[in-house]
Amino acid sequence: MSVRKREVATARKEKRAKETKAQAVQRNTPTSPRKMRLVVDLVRGKSVNEAQAILRNSTKHAAKTVLRTLKSAISNYLQKHSDRQVNEERLFITEAFVNGGVTLKRILPAPMGRAYRIRKRSNHLTIVVDEKRTKSV
Repeated sequence: MSVRKREVATARKEKRAKETKAQAVQRNTPTSPRKMRLVVDLVRGKSVNEAQAILRNSTKHAAKTVLRTLKSAISNYLQKHSDRQVNEERLFITEAFVNGGVTLKRILPAPMGRAYRIRKRSNHLTIVVDEKRTKSV
């Protein structure tokens, strides 16, 4: 490894160590991305406690998956910062986004020898949490 690449790699590692964020990723969830985005839009930017309350009372099926991923992100944050006391009430969702996953192609028989194509969509859900910082003067 060249000197410049090593310096860039160490700088990247130091930057990553200073980051306070923690994330959780749920991949290949068998729900269409459009339906999942409806639920994720409800909790984006909210505090963790408020988001959990919204998801517990939501009637959408995707809310269970989002809640499970949110709990995982909180757990990841607490584990990452186990060296200091972390107040869970100060955590909030900084980023939450849904990307399309693998699409399974299936065929449904149709009249007169034809076939209809069925696309079973999936998605990838990412939730990033961080602690609310108070600005010191």
